[in-house]
Amino acid sequence: MKPRFQRPRPAAPAAPVSRVVTSLTNPLIKDIRALEMRKVRQEAGLFIAEGLKLVADAIEAGWPIRILVHRSGEEKPMLTRAIRATRQAGGEVLEVTGEILEKLSRRDNPQTVIGVFEQRLEKIDSVKIARDQIWIGLDRVRDPGNLGTIIRTADAVGAEGIVLIGDTTDPFGIEAVRATMGSIFNVRLATATPQAFLAWRKGFEGLVVGTHLSGRHDYREVAYAGRPCLLLMGNEQQGLPDDLAAACSHLVKIPMRGQADSLNLAVATGVMLFEIARGQLKLG
Repeated sequence: MKPRFQRPRPAAPAAPVSRVVTSLTNPLIKDIRALEMRKVRQEAGLFIAEGLKLVADAIEAGWPIRILVHRSGEEKPMLTRAIRATRQAGGEVLEVTGEILEKLSRRDNPQTVIGVFEQRLEKIDSVKIARDQIWIGLDRVRDPGNLGTIIRTADAVGAEGIVLIGDTTDPFGIEAVRATMGSIFNVRLATATPQAFLAWRKGFEGLVVGTHLSGRHDYREVAYAGRPCLLLMGNEQQGLPDDLAAACSHLVKIPMRGQADSLNLAVATGVMLFEIARGQLKLG
């Protein structure tokens, strides 16, 4: 059944008043729980984020919030401000039991605040990389923990955004959002089919660097400074396919001193990003 989420109403009075909900069978609670399914998230264009500070920071950053859920008895100045901002934006505020929060988050010790936000997802055609910007292209990344960690790392180095290429895990799934630790609100996300990415690549005059087993250069040998840069990473099992590898300006490798012959995708992406940022953004 398609969820019954309503569009935000006109701005309500600013008084921080919540609607009390105590039943798991409440229709709106059932709709929020349904957001654990990717199909429902896509149809509704919404996702769940957990934690008072994360939710408050997202609201402060201007992300559209549709529903704010908080535990009964919570009285904190930050929560009061978040409630007021949600109501001013026409969103719904729900005061619920601990049991309901457990079901919404699927955790025994859930956060006391949950926000339901509108997704922001761009198309590849809108991506314009400026001279001092870094973007990441991720090909068919499968693991939500990897994707969330990469989003968090991209935020840490000041990267502008990430292009999700092909059939990737959902960045707005609850596991991926948790792994971002709030960075999902700070990093632009775009999507592209492999064909659309390759078409976009023809018009991009910056540097495209990919990691590859046949890479000829140590990743520290490339001159990253002074050029817009896109780091292209393959998926966890197969690495970069031939067509994406051929689209790279440089194929590089990360030398291994021990017996391991590869790195976790998120770790390898982090190593690359900090090296690119060190040269291009003069990261201290």
